[in-house]
Amino acid sequence: MPRKIRDLIKDLEMAGFVNRGGKGSHRNFIHASAVVLTISGKLRDDVKPYQEKLVKQKIQEAQNERKR
Repeated sequence: MPRKIRDLIKDLEMAGFVNRGGKGSHRNFIHASAVVLTISGKLRDDVKPYQEKLVKQKIQEAQNERKR
């Protein structure tokens, strides 16, 4: 069973990202370390491979910025 957009949002929130809202099916997230990310899709939509990869990269980037 593929992951859903709501799972990506949970991962982002657990990593310290805050949902700044958005328009339509887009959500803008920002981290205290100034890392920004936009996720598109409804909560029940399947995650596309590029979205999964991008979320992992941004979480890693935010963790690296926090260490500096």
